[in-house]
Amino acid sequence: MKKLSYYITLFALSFMIFACSSNSTTEIEEEITSDLVVVDVDESLFLTAGLSETITIESRTMSDGSTADCYKIVVTGLATDHDMGPWCPSNISDDASAGGIWLEGGEKYDVDGSFIENLATFYSDSTWSMYDSSTGEITKTESKEDCANAAIPDVGDDYKNYCVECLPSYLESITNTYYIPVTPVEASSPTAFGSGPMSTGPSVRGLAFNGVVFDAPAPVSNILGAYTLAPFDDAGGHINLAAGYHYHAATGISTQIEQTDGHTGMIGYALDGYGMYNYDSSILSDLDESLGHYDETRGYHYHVDYAGTNNFINSLHGVYAN
Repeated sequence: MKKLSYYITLFALSFMIFACSSNSTTEIEEEITSDLVVVDVDESLFLTAGLSETITIESRTMSDGSTADCYKIVVTGLATDHDMGPWCPSNISDDASAGGIWLEGGEKYDVDGSFIENLATFYSDSTWSMYDSSTGEITKTESKEDCANAAIPDVGDDYKNYCVECLPSYLESITNTYYIPVTPVEASSPTAFGSGPMSTGPSVRGLAFNGVVFDAPAPVSNILGAYTLAPFDDAGGHINLAAGYHYHAATGISTQIEQTDGHTGMIGYALDGYGMYNYDSSILSDLDESLGHYDETRGYHYHVDYAGTNNFINSLHGVYAN
């Protein structure tokens, strides 16, 4: 009986050790998947050519009411690591090198001469007629004044059926200031982006390493409603006279940090300080509602949406500076 009691006790102790070990493992696994590794923002990755002043640190009030150190990043509103444009081809005979891209229905299209020629068919609307049928010359903006009049929500009849091309030379000296937390902190729940004057969330998604903004989706319905086309260049950007050059899609042209483990390249930081990485079709089911996930090398990070979607990320996983 003593021997049986000994084995029963030994079994019980073994079971308790296993149970504790199993619970500890589960707890560790849960902790690992929720920001065990937190990667600070590396301000040295930003290209100095795209900055109007040296990056500094300021204490800021965050969206959750806390206070945190943030990098103050003042950018120029221009890309310095790649050419900006072209946007609109000049003739319907022009190939894709003469124009940019257009985002429609989740797809990315080259804005070449043929695309402009066939807009009526593309949109099933005979009102579209953006070129001279006798010469093939495409009707497009040709001056800063044209740009100012055509690149607005309420376009007058004089600029209907124009291809809108605002050039870098039209810009005055522009600087925009953004604050990104030095150390990202997970929010209690994702923050939706703002979409209007009364909304609470930010509209900007983040910053590319060249200082160019990853912006909110382009107001495509407003643009098309006026029978105008405002293409993006091959890098996914175009120019607003007030805000400067900004991106609506990530196409792999701006500066990126290659990863040594086969992971897609890093292209910038979201406003909450978490890294933004290129689109990866193989991990879509692994991404959360914000389009982010976690690994032990990069911590929590985002993968931007496919370029044709006119979108980068869906919401902010972390707190951001007010």
